[in-house]
Amino acid sequence: MAEYVIFTDSTTDLTPELVAEMDVQVLPMRFMLDGKEYRNYPDNRELSPKEFYDKLRAGSMSTTSQINSVAFIEAFTPVLEAGKDILYVAFSSGLSGTYQSACLAAEDLREQFPERTIECVDTLQASMGEGLVAYAAAMLKKDGMSLAELAAWLRENVQRFCAWFTVDDLMFLKRGGRLSGVAAVAGTLLGIKPVLHVDPDGHLIAMEKVRGRKASLDGLVRHFETSAENHADQTVFISHGDCLEDCQYVADKIKAFGVKRICIGTIGPVIGAHSGPGTVALFFTGSPR
Repeated sequence: MAEYVIFTDSTTDLTPELVAEMDVQVLPMRFMLDGKEYRNYPDNRELSPKEFYDKLRAGSMSTTSQINSVAFIEAFTPVLEAGKDILYVAFSSGLSGTYQSACLAAEDLREQFPERTIECVDTLQASMGEGLVAYAAAMLKKDGMSLAELAAWLRENVQRFCAWFTVDDLMFLKRGGRLSGVAAVAGTLLGIKPVLHVDPDGHLIAMEKVRGRKASLDGLVRHFETSAENHADQTVFISHGDCLEDCQYVADKIKAFGVKRICIGTIGPVIGAHSGPGTVALFFTGSPR
């Protein structure tokens, strides 16, 4: 079986410890904040999450950009030259053009390296939802699954990876065009908190509206209870936008189901620019989206 390397991108919001455990390569995505460009690495070497979210709270605006095909070619080429194949586990095509850029790069590289295999898989997920797909891939690779088998498994099972999240500041959804200005203002005044979901096409959609922060956090747990499969066998990922206490509240509730493992990470600037501080997101495997 040919040796292969798993790539993903920094929107996975994987911690450095998870990156090392999984033995994957993470491509940084770029974002702009206060007129300065940064790259988002798992170790947050260019800007810490605390600094990022403090700036958002102070009124700064952040914009993000996808990874282009040139960056993929530069990252993939040394691996291919070393005689290894590649599996790229991608950020949702419903939220970014990054997956398409990777496919274009792979197409060019297949001509240059016809003996090598390059597989690009669209997770249709974001943040640690994408990270959970990459984690599953890494564990299956460690178990000896071939690249062809793993790519096929991912495509067959990607809809079983579930994502539920809630935001604290509706104005960030408004800025991202996912909520009207009137709805954002009215919801803020009434203390309405949305519970959102990543749909089968990888888009963010609001599923329900509840009143109060605690009710929205409990909503995440409720969806885990009703749609997760084999609770005790679950590895659950939870990410947060600089609100560890609220994240821990959800984690403690999830622990009551006897899950195998819970991994907590911070929502990075690429996703956080659109979801804002106070976001809590829960990821697990369960009923198809």
